[in-house]
Amino acid sequence: MGALSIISFVGFTLLVAVIAWYATRSTNEKSADGYFLGGRSLGAITIAGSLLLTNLSAEQIVGLNGQAFTEGVLVMAWETLAAIAMIITAVVFLPKYMKSGITTIPQFVESRFDQGTKATLSILFLFAYGLVLLPTILYSGSLAFSSMFDLPALLGISQNATIWISVWTIGIIGSIYAIFGGLKAVAVSDLINAIGLLIGGLLIPVFGLMAIGDGSVTAGLDTLWDSNPEKFNLKGEVDASIPFGTVFTGMILAQMYYWGTNQSILQRVFGAKSLKEGQKGVILASLVKFLIPVIVVLPGIIAWHLFDGDLSNADLAYPELVREVLPPAFLGFFAAVLFGAVLSSFNSLLNSSATLFGFDLFKQYFKQDATELERVKAGKKFGLILALISLCIAPFIAKAPDGLFSYIQQALGSLSVPILAVIVVGIYTKRVPALAAKIVLIGGVIMYLISLVGLGPYFVGEALETAAANGITDAKELSVIKAKAYPHFLHIMGILFVINVAFMLFMGKKYPKQTVYEPEVTKEIDTTPWKYALLAGGIITALVLSTYFIF
Repeated sequence: MGALSIISFVGFTLLVAVIAWYATRSTNEKSADGYFLGGRSLGAITIAGSLLLTNLSAEQIVGLNGQAFTEGVLVMAWETLAAIAMIITAVVFLPKYMKSGITTIPQFVESRFDQGTKATLSILFLFAYGLVLLPTILYSGSLAFSSMFDLPALLGISQNATIWISVWTIGIIGSIYAIFGGLKAVAVSDLINAIGLLIGGLLIPVFGLMAIGDGSVTAGLDTLWDSNPEKFNLKGEVDASIPFGTVFTGMILAQMYYWGTNQSILQRVFGAKSLKEGQKGVILASLVKFLIPVIVVLPGIIAWHLFDGDLSNADLAYPELVREVLPPAFLGFFAAVLFGAVLSSFNSLLNSSATLFGFDLFKQYFKQDATELERVKAGKKFGLILALISLCIAPFIAKAPDGLFSYIQQALGSLSVPILAVIVVGIYTKRVPALAAKIVLIGGVIMYLISLVGLGPYFVGEALETAAANGITDAKELSVIKAKAYPHFLHIMGILFVINVAFMLFMGKKYPKQTVYEPEVTKEIDTTPWKYALLAGGIITALVLSTYFIF
């Protein structure tokens, strides 16, 4: 990095920090609402920006572009269909959540089932954050910086050592920011970085297409389309990472879990000053989500064309493209924006983890008479412990066999299915007992893990042995045989979701709760819904579906 890049990097990073401090200086961070929910003062635009940057970080940009490098526009389904899940969350789930005035999703589960169910759910969330999401955010950010700026050569050390140093640097800064700043500081910085990330993220495909088209974006797009038609086929074959049928099974479930039940996402919305502002924020974010494939998918295809499909690791596609096409004057700004995105996702998850522990577990199991200040302090200490665990795990994500983004989705599948089943049944039934929820939360995870690491590898191994005995050596044919040997993990998620819901409904009939569940109505905020939510959601859904089916 040259002097100009360094100045722009430091300047933009400091600007974000100063604005975040100024916006939060009057918030009481010693109260639970102040620290965990930003004093319930967030508006729609701040919520939308925070949602987008919590979601759109290095693991998303690097991972999805890595998959696009290999498979093309097919992977945009993860982004475009997410907008529909966000609309459903805003219109269906948010009124249920926010009318009860909850701070966490486990708190909702407690009011519907019992304290034991809440604790089980909180622990599952914390496992997901500490073992999957936090480490992948740190690793992907470190991989991006290491490749974009050729840090191993700059520092004179190995790639592995560079990853370790980058992971700990990002993690320490993010931990300080999240643990001591609270939700409002996170949300305000998210909004600024989201604007920067959208601008910087759009520059990458623009410069990439100009590189292909000899200075012309349209010529570059024509060349990319004509030279790589296979990369623009959205209908995944049976051996693709997203076979077409999975769009209608586990794909929508994974999206609904992430946007409709995930604490780290919904905590931004729970900090809204009203239900109307929360719905506006989510719907606005879904509209922007409609444009995100330009940032997280198109660059991967451009990288495939520019590098002739020749990279040692597909997850290097995005950082290598940035280094190849971005002018030096923009490099520092983009580095600062990407750094902000990594910190945003990292500190958002840490803040949510502190909330889950301080709000849901500390008072229940450690100190029942804890004051709000004690709960905040306990949450901060737990956040630091979880950060240290994730820092130790992050560098080993490089060994994931199917790529970064696939690792995230498969690992989260173990939690998303049972959690979503419990939330949906909890919302729409009144007599399903707490025992059913506990069995599903624990049993659902176990069933998925048995399928993923036991049954799946067994049947695939048997199929490959048979293929070898029959003399089949063609790579494409073997790939199809592997795919047909056992259902795709997204199909497994769909099957297990039906089993989990059916079991809970059976338990509700066989062993119904003695007392009918009646949700409380909060007086903390105005819970009047936004009157245009359905209309706006319908328009965005139509846009998403029309764009999806163009391909």
